[in-house]
This record gives sequence, structure tokens and C-alpha cells, in this order.
Amino acid sequence: MRAEHIQIKNGRLIDPKNGIDRQADIFVADGMVRAVGQTPDGFSATRVIDATDRIVCPGLVDLSARLPSLDSELVAAVAGGITALACPPDTRPPLDEPDLVERLVRHCEAIGLARVFPIGALTQQLAGEKLSEMVGLARAGCIAFSQAPRPIFDTRALLRAMQYAANFAYAIRLQPQDHYLARDGVAHDGEVASRLGLSGIPVCAETVAISTALHLAAETGVRLHLSKLSSAAGVALVREAKRNGVKVSCDIAIHHLHLSEDDIGYFDSHARFDPPLRAKSDRLALRAAVAEGLAMVCSDHTPVGEDGKQLPFDEARPGAVGMELLLPLMLRWAREDNVPLSVALARVSHDPATVLGIDAGSLEVGQCADICVFDPNAPWRVKAETLHSREKNTPFLGQDMTGRVCATLVGGRVVFEA
Repeated sequence: MRAEHIQIKNGRLIDPKNGIDRQADIFVADGMVRAVGQTPDGFSATRVIDATDRIVCPGLVDLSARLPSLDSELVAAVAGGITALACPPDTRPPLDEPDLVERLVRHCEAIGLARVFPIGALTQQLAGEKLSEMVGLARAGCIAFSQAPRPIFDTRALLRAMQYAANFAYAIRLQPQDHYLARDGVAHDGEVASRLGLSGIPVCAETVAISTALHLAAETGVRLHLSKLSSAAGVALVREAKRNGVKVSCDIAIHHLHLSEDDIGYFDSHARFDPPLRAKSDRLALRAAVAEGLAMVCSDHTPVGEDGKQLPFDEARPGAVGMELLLPLMLRWAREDNVPLSVALARVSHDPATVLGIDAGSLEVGQCADICVFDPNAPWRVKAETLHSREKNTPFLGQDMTGRVCATLVGGRVVFEA
């Protein structure tokens, strides 16, 4: 059967990698971008997508999305314009064996929506003790290794893990939080937690862990990615390390660009996150770090059922769904901080694709045709019935958004159309 030949016409084409921001048609054939601008010789479109008053950009690349229900979450991904995502290893069971990774990859390929790139467990069972079989996991499809939020108590074990990963040119991803400093904490150690009587997690829980990771990365030469930074002090440490030549990158969860400790309100469990929402000054520093290109942005998509959220704040499970909100919240940030749209899109497409080392994040001729078409001015309200994820847990429920995905292509196939 002949593959579709698709022409996306009259759209504003934004390709951050190649510095393109202009009206142009894009032509897709055989799963790849065939041409931009002029119709290629011999091209006959079997399908035309009219993108008048819409933006055509590379499909979004999400650095962290949990998928407890593959079918519904991958539908949520493409509904949010996400064409590729990294899945953390804290699944059930953890991704510490090659056959588990292979089954996940095969299942996701069979679903045929967003492309899923597993992150392998750094240690067996994520217990922080014995190293996992990284070589076997990499062969099975893992593109990096992580503990997710689980700690490694023995610093020597972390050093050995980094040495081993560096020998094979594997990347390590860490969510920096010192277990003992954060133990029993549920909110930022600040004024709001004190007023509400909640146990606090101090900023130093993040900075101590970052400092340790950066020193070990400098010692071993490993490629280090720090996930979900939450503090001004944390991004300052990464900035300094990069100046000193450490091979480090980082990301920030989208909710940390828009919310602060004040949004806990009166014990709103939907605003409980790991790491916690911090002070407004931290939020401003995080936004600046994204604007300057120091940090990328992830959805930190973490579906939690009602039974995990309808609890007292200190007992509720942390996390929120985020894949369908990643794009509109990036657009909101760009408007509020007067950031060029190409910069905002780079932080959720080309930049994370580069960190993951995957073939994505641009609209170059010959590139896999992973494409997002969205209306930047479309208004909509976040309601349970408008979200495709199985769970609906988000502090943005009921809020008005501007910007919505109209079509998503993965490998040259239209996998979502509004």
C-alpha cells in the first residue's frame, strides 16, 4: 500500500534548529520531510492539511513522562503535540531487565502513536546498590540510565556507576534530592509550610545532591542530566558547572515555571509535587534559566488516581498529568516573559532531542516527519472531559488556556487530528 504524501500548506513554519520562522508549505512522503517551500518534483499530495493561521513545528520531545496506562497516555501525548518521550525507569516492575525494556518498546510500537524511549534503571530494582546490566539494557533500547526519584545512599556506588557509564558513553540522569535532608518533607521549607504545619524540604536538599553529582561527573567525565530542578540555587550550580566544562544539562518541570508554594492554597493536594513548589523567587530564576537556554522543560507527566489525591496533603501522592498542558503552558510563559516563540518551542523540541540523542526536533529535509500543527490563539478550558489521560490530576483544572494542537504527525502519519 502506498504511503500517504502529505502537504501541510499556508502555515507559519517554525524550526528552531535551523532558524526558520516564515510561512512555508512542508511536504511529507515515505515518513520523512521531503521538501520545505517548493513542491518537489513528482510530488502528488494524497492528503492536504490547511494550516492557515496555524503554526507548524517539530513534534514536541518530552524528557519525562510516566505511562501507567500505555494506550491512554500515548493518546494524551499526541493530543499534546508530543511525538517522542522518555519514560523513567520507576515502572512496575522497574526497567532493570532487557526483556522488560523490549516488551515496552514492542508494545509502544504496536500502538503506533508517540515514540517512546525508555530510560533504564541505574541499579537493580532501583535499590541503589548493585549496578544494572547497562549494556544489555542499552541493546534492548534504553537511551540513558536513572534512579528516577530513588536515592543512592552510597556515594561510592554512584561514583562507580558514573565510571561505568562513562566507559560506554552512556548518559546518566539524576533527580537531585538528598534523601536525609528531604525525609518526611512534603512542601517547600518556607513560610507557607510553616503556616500550614507541613513538614518542609529545604533547598539545600537539592543543592547538596547537585553538588555531589557535579563533582562526581567532573571526576568521571560522564554525561550527566539533572531532572526537575526546582530552585534558584540549583540552576546557579549548574550554570557554574557548565562554565567549568562539566558535561551537564538539566530540565525543569512545566508546573515549576507557573506555580509556587503559594499555590498549595488550603492544602490542595493537586499542588503536591516532587520536588515541591518553591518560593516565587525560585520560580523567577527557573523561568530565566529556560529563557537563556540553560534548562529545558519537561511535562513530568505523572498520572495519579483519585484515591491517591483525595487525601490529606501530607498523605497524597505527588505529581500531575502534564503532556496535554506542556504546549499551552509554554506558550503562556513565552507571552508573559516576552520570549520569542521559536525559543519556547526549542526548549521542548530540538533541545531535549539533542540531550536524548534521538533523531527528532527539526523539520530538515530527510528528517523523520514528526510534526505538530497548532493554533496559537485557540482558547480552551482544562476540564476532566477535555483531557485524554486516564487520570485528570492537575492544579490547572478549570483554568483557561490559549493554544491547542490541531494535528500531530509521527513518522509521516497523522496520528491525531482535532
